[in-house]
Amino acid sequence: MIKAITRQVSRGINQCEVTHIKRQVIDVQIARRQHEEYEQVLKELGCAVIRLPEEADLPDSVFVEDTAVVLPEVAVITRPGADSRKPECDTVATALKPYRDIVRIEAPAVVDGGDVLVLDEQVYIGLSTRSNPEAVSQMRSLLTPYGYQVHGVALNDCLHLKSAVTRVSKDTLLVNKAWVDTSIFPNWKIVEIDPSEPYGANGLWINNCILYPFAFPKTRKRLEDQGMCVVEVDVSELAKAEGAVTCCSLVFEV
Repeated sequence: MIKAITRQVSRGINQCEVTHIKRQVIDVQIARRQHEEYEQVLKELGCAVIRLPEEADLPDSVFVEDTAVVLPEVAVITRPGADSRKPECDTVATALKPYRDIVRIEAPAVVDGGDVLVLDEQVYIGLSTRSNPEAVSQMRSLLTPYGYQVHGVALNDCLHLKSAVTRVSKDTLLVNKAWVDTSIFPNWKIVEIDPSEPYGANGLWINNCILYPFAFPKTRKRLEDQGMCVVEVDVSELAKAEGAVTCCSLVFEV
């Protein structure tokens, strides 16, 4: 069974952290409707959705991916890089406790889950404004006993590693090569985003389909030309908070 933890959009989302884009007004009701449609697609793709209640005082809390990294053996509760987001983690840890042993990243390390890309036994951590080298060291100490290798990854001009690269099949990555050096993924097939769609590298692979934003039709065609199943969602309001499809859920098998 596949579980997906989500959280209702905060009424305070307009106070969200914004780093690489210009701040825009977010329509909370539209954002909530889009999020509900996103949850419905998760269900259609085979996920049992666990929706956590709204955190009105935590503007970015819909982006639950940043609070944890869920592996088959253990869940790592992160320590987000923005101070405003650190309080998001405890409720997610409580939700994960029935399914995984829990370990935590501690100060002075900071890391957002959106910076953590797990490719089988290889774990890549983007060295962004939200994640630091100390997090790489701590993650290595926590995960080496389970057989994982942990690598720090340099990034260019993007919020998170998964803004630049995501897994879209058993052997394929979707990549914006301007934001990350693909030579660190030597054994993977690469699909490049269309250059006119720089934010198009974020897709969520579930049950051999890709949950993918409606906003990037040219890159979607590149995926479909590879024979991949793509299911579109409109997350345009959440994108105003630098959100994407991976960051709105924590997906794991039980």
